[in-house]
Amino acid sequence: MKLYIKNMVCGRCEMAVKLELERMKLPIISIKLGEVNLSRELTDEEIQEFSKNVESLGFELLEDEVSKTIAQIKNGIIDLVHYRNEKIKINLSSYLSKDLRQDYSALSKLFSEREGITIEHYFIAQKIEKVKELLVYDELSLSEIAIQLNYSNVAHLSNQFKKVTGFTPTYFKKVGENTRKQIDSL
Repeated sequence: MKLYIKNMVCGRCEMAVKLELERMKLPIISIKLGEVNLSRELTDEEIQEFSKNVESLGFELLEDEVSKTIAQIKNGIIDLVHYRNEKIKINLSSYLSKDLRQDYSALSKLFSEREGITIEHYFIAQKIEKVKELLVYDELSLSEIAIQLNYSNVAHLSNQFKKVTGFTPTYFKKVGENTRKQIDSL
């Protein structure tokens, strides 16, 4: 049985869901962002209990097909941008079509209708969040970040960053460092 869960965005989310499944003694095959595979079908009571328990953790058990597909698109993009350690050198439409085994134009239309933004804009927003994270960590140069996230050049990254955040990456880094130092000094 496969369950789809909204708001799973990191390893800690996977761990929280895993702990709940183990607590309920449900037979886990695998867990990944937004998706749980179990070795048997659950009873209606088990589904209701699990749903209630994960909601208290900030998650939501998805039941309709459209919500499941939207969650799979988001989780695929989040995984691609935030958790793969290789450079993002992949065509997004091919990646999603292959991963979800559906036509990209249908996925794109569904996503836009439900979310009010395009898949591409969601992808860009996730890339910008990753840029922010990398800027604050201060381990990579802007050129290295541009390469890692498959920007054609630093200017393209900087322009997109400013368009989304209203700040240049350099300004954001300066403000982020100052904020972090203030928090550390508390």
